[in-house]
Amino acid sequence: MNKVVMMGRLTRDPEVRYSQNANGQTAVARFSIAVDRRFKRDGDPAADFFNCTSFGKQGEFVEKYLKKGVKILITGRLQNDNYTNKDGQMVYGFQILVDEIEFCESKQSQGSNAGQSSSGGSDADVNGFMQIPEGIDEELPFI
Repeated sequence: MNKVVMMGRLTRDPEVRYSQNANGQTAVARFSIAVDRRFKRDGDPAADFFNCTSFGKQGEFVEKYLKKGVKILITGRLQNDNYTNKDGQMVYGFQILVDEIEFCESKQSQGSNAGQSSSGGSDADVNGFMQIPEGIDEELPFI
């Protein structure tokens, strides 16, 4: 079984490219996250950095909603990313192919890192929920 679960912050804005295939264009989003180490020794880094890749609709989601500093939880699988460089030496690496992404903070906690400020023209209350207008109950299927 190859399953990875990590929580961390994006270290930079995602890079999204579109590739052509038989079904049209497919989004390929690449980003990296910094994951805090649970136990730190003097002189050791405080975090580890992981390269991640998302495809298709999820790649489009990454492009639209994820920005540098956003805290996310990802699940996916680890894949070797080995290659031979121009000097003929083998370079070993890996990447995480992301299956699922979840936000770990509200927009208010993220501040300006979320891409949209929680204070600008929103009908949300202090908990981030939208205010439902009076008299709309019969139009909502879940009430």
